[in-house]
Amino acid sequence: MTISFTPTPDVAAILNALLDIYERRDGAPKQVVRVRLDDLAAKLGGYFSQVDPLPRVTANEQFTQLEQQGWLRLAWQPGQTGHLLETVTLNPDHVEPLYTLLERQPVAEQRRRLRDLLLGNRFRLAGWQERAVQDCLAQLKAGKSPAPFSLTNEAWNQDLLTALIALPDAETREETPYRVFSVRVFNDSKRFELLKDTVARLARAHQPAWRDLSPQETLRELGLVANPGHLYLYGPWQLVDAEGQVTSLAEFYPSVGIPVAMAAQVRRAAIDAPRLVCIENLASFYEFIRYEGQGQAALCLWGNPSPATRHLLRCLPPELPLFVWADLDYGGLNILAHLRQQVSPAFAPYRMDEATLETHARYAHPLSPADERNLARLRRHPALADMTSLIDHMLQRGLKLEQEAVSLGVAPSK
Repeated sequence: MTISFTPTPDVAAILNALLDIYERRDGAPKQVVRVRLDDLAAKLGGYFSQVDPLPRVTANEQFTQLEQQGWLRLAWQPGQTGHLLETVTLNPDHVEPLYTLLERQPVAEQRRRLRDLLLGNRFRLAGWQERAVQDCLAQLKAGKSPAPFSLTNEAWNQDLLTALIALPDAETREETPYRVFSVRVFNDSKRFELLKDTVARLARAHQPAWRDLSPQETLRELGLVANPGHLYLYGPWQLVDAEGQVTSLAEFYPSVGIPVAMAAQVRRAAIDAPRLVCIENLASFYEFIRYEGQGQAALCLWGNPSPATRHLLRCLPPELPLFVWADLDYGGLNILAHLRQQVSPAFAPYRMDEATLETHARYAHPLSPADERNLARLRRHPALADMTSLIDHMLQRGLKLEQEAVSLGVAPSK
C-alpha cells in the first residue's frame, strides 16, 4: 500500500513527538519509543474535540494505514477500539518513511548541514567570531545544542554567519548605525535588528575583555550604534587632526559635544588645565562643571568608555593628571579598572573613597547578593590593588552609592 495522504495536524503532532523521542535517544533507542495521547492532549484539539468527530475519524484512518505498513503499532483505549487511541509506538526500523511523510529532516542531517556551513566559512573569520564558530562546532560534535545557531532555521544561520563575517574582530572607533550596517550587509535596513542581541551575546562570551559590558556597549566596541554619538567635553581642550588642523574648545560653556567621527580623527590632544576628570554620568558631569569646574577640564564617559573615548584619552600628553569619578559600585570600579588597563595606569579615583560613602550613606543602597559576588571578584583585579580597602569597606557596610547622590558642596567626613 502506498501512503498518499497528507497527515492531519493531530497525526503530524504525534508523529513529530515520536521522532523527537527517537532523536533524543540518538537514533538507537534501547527502550520503546511511545507516546500517550493523553500526554499530548494540549496539542490534539481536533482529535479530542467534543463537537466535531471528523478530525478523530480521519486521524484514526491515517494511523491504521501507517500501522498496516509496519511503521507504527497502535493501542486503543479499553472498549474504544477503532475509536479512541491510547498510545502510538514507533517501529525504529521504519523511521525514514516517516521523515519523508512529514517532510522533516533527520537531526543528523540537520547537524551535518550546519557543520558544513560553518566549516565552509570558518576561514573567513578571526578573533572572537572564529572562537564563537569553533564553540558551535564543538557543541555539534558533542551532540549538544548548537545555539545560537539553529538546526531547523537555515536562513537564520546564514544571516548570523554573514553578520559575523562582516563585523570587525576587535574594537573600532568608527561608528556605523545599525540600520546602515544592515543595508550594507543584507540590503535590508531592519534585518540586523533581529540579530544584534545574539551578536552581542556571542561577542561577550568569546571576547574576555567585553564580558562585563552591556549588549549595547558590546556592539559599540564593534562600531555599531543606534545613531551617531557625541563626546561631551568641558574646559580648554585643543584637538589636532591628521591634517594638523587645530580645534580649540575653550570658549564653549558649559560643554561641547564633538561627533565621535571627529574624535576618531584626532591625532593629538592637549588641555590647558591642571587635571582632567572623567565622569561616568551626564548629570554628575554638569554638577562638576557647576560647582568645581573653574579652571578644570572634564569628559563625560557615559558609562563604560567607548572606543572613541579611549582613543581621545590616549591622544593626551602622558604627564597630564587623570582622574575618574564613577559610582561607588561594581560598575564604577570596573570603569576605573578598564581605563587603567586600556588607556593609562595613571588614572586615579576621584570621590571614590570610604569617606565619600560614609558622608552620603543615607543615600546609599544595599548590596545585592550579585553585587557582593562581583565586588569580591573585583577585589582580586590587578588594576585595583589600591582599591581593596574601599571594596572591603563596601562589603562590610553592605552599601553602594550612585555618584548623583554626592553633593559637591559637602566635604567628605573624616
